[in-house]
Amino acid sequence: MTAFTEVAPGVFRFADTCNVYVILSAGHQSSAHEFDQEPSSTQTFGVLGGRPGAGGAIAIDFGSGDVLDHLGELGVESLDAILMTHHHRDQGQGLPRAVAAGIPIHVPPVEQDLFARVDEMWSGRALYNDYNLRQDRFSLLDPVPVAGTVPEYRTAEYGGIAVRTLPTPGHTMGSVTYLIDRPRGDAGSERVAFTGDLIYAPGKVWSLASTQWSYTESEGPAMNVLSCYLLQEEAPTVLLPSHGEPMPDARDALELLAGRMQGYVDSRRSRPWDLKDWLERPFVRLTDHLLLNRTANSCTYVLLSDSGAALFIDYGYDMSTGWPAGTDRAGRRPWLASLPALKRDYGVTSVEVVLGTHYHDDHIAGLNLLRDVEGTAVWLPENVAPIMADPMRTDLPCQWFEPIPADRVLGIGETVQWQEYEITTHELPGHTLYAAAFEFEVDGVRVLATGDQQTGEGRYGVQREILNYQYRNRFRSDDYVKSAELYRRVAPGLMITGHWQGREVDEDYLRLLMEQGDELLAIHDGLLPDDGRRPPADGNLALLEPFYQRVAPGAELTYEVVVVNDFDGPREVVAELVTPAGWTASAASVAGPARATAGPGETVRLRFAVEAGATPANRQRLAADVTVGGTRLGQAADAVVDIV
Repeated sequence: MTAFTEVAPGVFRFADTCNVYVILSAGHQSSAHEFDQEPSSTQTFGVLGGRPGAGGAIAIDFGSGDVLDHLGELGVESLDAILMTHHHRDQGQGLPRAVAAGIPIHVPPVEQDLFARVDEMWSGRALYNDYNLRQDRFSLLDPVPVAGTVPEYRTAEYGGIAVRTLPTPGHTMGSVTYLIDRPRGDAGSERVAFTGDLIYAPGKVWSLASTQWSYTESEGPAMNVLSCYLLQEEAPTVLLPSHGEPMPDARDALELLAGRMQGYVDSRRSRPWDLKDWLERPFVRLTDHLLLNRTANSCTYVLLSDSGAALFIDYGYDMSTGWPAGTDRAGRRPWLASLPALKRDYGVTSVEVVLGTHYHDDHIAGLNLLRDVEGTAVWLPENVAPIMADPMRTDLPCQWFEPIPADRVLGIGETVQWQEYEITTHELPGHTLYAAAFEFEVDGVRVLATGDQQTGEGRYGVQREILNYQYRNRFRSDDYVKSAELYRRVAPGLMITGHWQGREVDEDYLRLLMEQGDELLAIHDGLLPDDGRRPPADGNLALLEPFYQRVAPGAELTYEVVVVNDFDGPREVVAELVTPAGWTASAASVAGPARATAGPGETVRLRFAVEAGATPANRQRLAADVTVGGTRLGQAADAVVDIV
C-alpha cells in the first residue's frame, strides 16, 4: 500500500496538512508507467513500480514534512528542492525537517520575508486596534533559511525538472502557480498547474476569509479574478490544488471561479467592476504614441516608437486592485499583468527602457522585474539613482525592499535620444527632494511628466491646486517656487502626473502654480524661526547614515553624521556617536568627538568607525549627539541595526 497517488505523469500526491506533490524527473519515471488516458479527479496514471532510472525529484509545498518518510515508495532517497506556493503554515509547517535534511527551499519573491524573517513579522505585527485582516499570522512560527526565490514569468530547472512560475495573487498577495509540462505515453503532453490555494474545485476556493486583506475591501477576490484569467492564458490541461482534487477541465474550472468571484466583488461595491475588461484594455491613448495604464496603482505612461519599442515612465504596481493593510513586502505585489495587452494591441515588440520620476515604491516596485523578464533598461535621474541603489542608507519613506541599480544615469538638464524622441531630465523638488520631471515631444505636443508633484486637479474656475509635499521626503520651503519656474521655462502643452488626471497647460494654470509656490514659501517663512537661524523645513538638522543595516556580530561599520548649520554665520559642528553597550565608536580622523566648521546653510559630514557587539541581538539603536555653534541639539539623529 503506497501513500502516494499518481495524479499526472510522474506527479505524485501525498495527502498531508495540504496536498504535497512530488514530481520525478524523466530519469526517475518508471518505464512501466502508461499514460494513455485523459486525467480525471479520481484516476491515477499507471502503477507504481519498476526500477527508477537516475534523475531528480522535487516537491511542491511540504505540509508537515511527513512526505520524507515515504519517498522510498517512489524509489527516491531525497528531494532536490522544495517549491512553496505561498507562506501559510499548512503548506510548510514541516520545513524545519527539510532544513535538517539539507533540502533547498525556494519561495515566492513577495513572501520571502514570511519564511526567512518571519520572526520579525511576529515581533512587529500589530495586535491592538488591528485593522490588518491578512492571514500573515498563519505563517511559520520560526524562520527557515531559503535557498532563493522563484523567478516569476520565467522557467528555472530544479532537480532536472523545468518549472515556470506565474504570479497568481488571490489567496495571498504573494501566491504563485507552478507550471510543468509532462510527456504522456501517446507522445502528447500534460501542462500541469500547481495552483496552491488559488482554486479548490471548479468555481470554488478553499478560503474566502484569506482573500480579505484590509478592512471592508475586496482586493484579494479581485486579484483572484485576474489570476484566473491570466492562468487560463497559460493553457494548463490539469489543475492540482493544495486542497481538493485534480481538475482536468482547467479552463472551465477557472472560468467558473472567475465568474463567481466577480459576482462576489461586485456585491461589495457600489458599481460593478469589469475586471476582464481591465485585462483586455488596460491602456488608454493620450495621443497616438502616448498611452496611460489605467489599471496601475500609480500612473504608468507608455511612449510608443514606430520601431515597435516602448518606453515606460514609472512602473510600480500594475493591475492593482487596492492597498492591503500593512506595508511589508508580503503586502506589495509587482507583476506584469498588462504587458500581454500592450504587445497584442499596440504592436509593441519590446519594453526597451523605463524611467523613474522618483524613488517611491508605488512608482518603481516593478523595475527590477521588468529588467529581469523583459530585458528593460532602467534609466534614472542622477539625484534619484543613489537613493534607489542603496535604499536604506537614508531614512526616507516609501522605499522598495531591494536596491534598484540604474543601467543608465541621466544628468540633470541632460537631453538623451531614445528612438525618435529626445527626452530632457529636470530636477523637480517638492513632493520629494529626490525627484525629476521628464520633458519630451510626442505627436506635436510638448509633455512634462511630473510624478507626484501636485495632484493635477486644478481646473479652469478652480482656484487652488493641492501641492503634494511631505516633510520626511526632504521638503524645502521654496521647492514649489522652483518647480513653478521650471514649468514656465518648459511651457508644456500637457502635464502628466503620478496618480491624477493629466491636464492641458495654459497661462492661468502656470500663474496659479507660481502663486501657490510663493504662498507656500511665505507660510513657512512666517511659521519657522528667523532670529539668526533658518532651520530647514523638513526639520532635519542632523541625520545618521546609513539609517539601517543588517550585519553579523562584531562587524566593522562606518557611519556619517550629516549636519546642517542653520545659523546665519559660520559655526563649529561637533558630533559624538552614542552606541549600544559593548560597541565601540570613534571619529574616523581624530580621537573623541568629530569636529568641522560649516558656513551658513552648509551641510557637513562627519565620519565614524564603529565595531558592533560580538553576539547576536535584537534591533539595536544608535544616535548622534550634535552641537552647532555651542548650541546643544542633543541626540538629534538616529539609526538602527539588526545583528544577525
